[in-house]
Amino acid sequence: MKLKETIELNPFITDEDLAEQFQVSVQTIRLDRLELSIPELRERIKNVAEKRFAEEVKALPIDEVIGEIIDIELDQSAISIFDVKKEHVFSRNLIARGHHLFAQANSLAVAVIDEDVALTAKANIHFLRSVKAGERVIAKAKVSKLHKNHDRTVVNVLSYVENELVFKGEFEMYRNRAQLDHNRDHD
Repeated sequence: MKLKETIELNPFITDEDLAEQFQVSVQTIRLDRLELSIPELRERIKNVAEKRFAEEVKALPIDEVIGEIIDIELDQSAISIFDVKKEHVFSRNLIARGHHLFAQANSLAVAVIDEDVALTAKANIHFLRSVKAGERVIAKAKVSKLHKNHDRTVVNVLSYVENELVFKGEFEMYRNRAQLDHNRDHD
């Protein structure tokens, strides 16, 4: 029970740190976690992030974001992680299909907008190198031009594999809370 309590207090603690704290092997920690149905660190981080960001993200349901949001400040910046798997690549060369990288960046650009309605009006994108199966893409969105009195916001997204830039995009986002309220009033 000490293991479960320790993880509840700090869901970001690693198996290695737990092993050291309880003076047992990492394998013992993993077996105990399995027995207690406690997910591994990556899954715990994902669960905490989903609970936290589900309430913050307004423009789309959190489960519609491609990749996992790990940080977000509405109308400022956001970060997501996308692990490229076999189903995301062309079978003959294991290169990721471009629409997955675009979808990660575009959905992050939508998620960072602090409105009930946010849609991509225009996108200028560049694929800088191929991404392969097994690579992790980290997308970083930054709001560069916020026009509250207008209905547009520019969001720049840079995507990296390790420290190498693989994709960049400038997304002009349409935003309008009033439009959603208008649609609700007429339904």
